[in-house]
Amino acid sequence: MATNTATPSTTGPTTTATTTTTPQLTNAINAVHVKSVDISTSSPVRGYNYKEEGGIDYEELLKSYMTTGFQATSFGQAVDEINRMIKWRLSDEPINPDVDTDDLLDPSVRQNIKCKIFLGYTSNLVSSGVRETIKFLVKNKMVDVIVTTAGGIEEDFIKCLANTYVGDFHIPGPQLRLQGLNRIGNLIIPNDNYCKFEDWVMPILDKMVSEQKTRETPWTPSELIDRLGQEINNEDSIYYWAHKNKIPVFSPAITDGSLGDMIYFHSYQNPGLVLDLVGDIRKINNQAVYAKHTGMIILGGGIIKHHICNANLF
Repeated sequence: MATNTATPSTTGPTTTATTTTTPQLTNAINAVHVKSVDISTSSPVRGYNYKEEGGIDYEELLKSYMTTGFQATSFGQAVDEINRMIKWRLSDEPINPDVDTDDLLDPSVRQNIKCKIFLGYTSNLVSSGVRETIKFLVKNKMVDVIVTTAGGIEEDFIKCLANTYVGDFHIPGPQLRLQGLNRIGNLIIPNDNYCKFEDWVMPILDKMVSEQKTRETPWTPSELIDRLGQEINNEDSIYYWAHKNKIPVFSPAITDGSLGDMIYFHSYQNPGLVLDLVGDIRKINNQAVYAKHTGMIILGGGIIKHHICNANLF
C-alpha cells in the first residue's frame, strides 16, 4: 500500500492529504480512461437538411439515410446496393478471353448487357398496398425475374376482381368467421372474393387441360402464372405486366394457397392438368447460369429467399 503525504505550508495552516491507491482502483481508473482511437475518417451522424425553400430533394433525402443511423443506415445501404445493380454494365468488367465469345468483344455490345435482377416477395406484400409498387417495377421492366408464393400470385388476381379492405389487427377470428370475412394482419378479405376468384379461374383451367392434350406437354407453374396474367387483362395486375413484358414469374409452392384449392377441386371436375416443377427449376436456374451478372432483391424469407439464392449459386 502506498501513502502520499503533502508537504506542510510554511505560510498558512498546516494541511495533510493522504490518498490510498489499490490495484483494483487503478484498474478501474484505467478502464474509464481508455484513450479513444481516431475514427474521424468515418461518416458523422447527420440527417437530411430540410431547407426553407425549394421543397424536399428526395434523392438527397435517400442519400441522407446512410448517415442517419439505426435502421435508416441499413435502408441506405440497400439503396446503394440496388443502384449498383441498376448501373452495372458488362463494359465495367475486363474482357475475359476464356469466357467471352467474339460478340462480347464489341464495346457497344458490352455496354448494353445489364445486371439481371431477381425480385422475391411474400404474399402479404401483395395483399397490402405494396402491390402497387411491385406493379410499377414490373410495368417499367425494372426487374428481370420474379419469385413469389402462391398467395403472392392469387392475391393479385383477387384484387382485380374485388377489393381488400383495411381493418384492425385485433378483430377476433371467430367473429370474422361467422361474418364470412378473413383477416390478413389488419386487412379484411370477404369470402365472396375467393368465390369470384374460383368463378374466374376454373374456366381458364378447363382451357389449359384441353390445350395440354393438343400440345402434348405439361404446363409449368410459371406458364400457368403467365397464362393467368394474360387472361386477367387488367392493368392493375402485377402479372398482366409480367406477361406483357415477358418477365418470368416462378412460384415453387404454387399449390400452397387458394389457387391450390382451385387446382384440387378442378382435378375432380376435369382431371388432367399437370404442372411440371422440373421444367421450372431448369428455367430459373438457367436464368442465373447464363447471366453475366445478377442481383437479388428479397422481401421476406422462406421459400422465395431460398429459391432465388439457390439459383444464384450456379
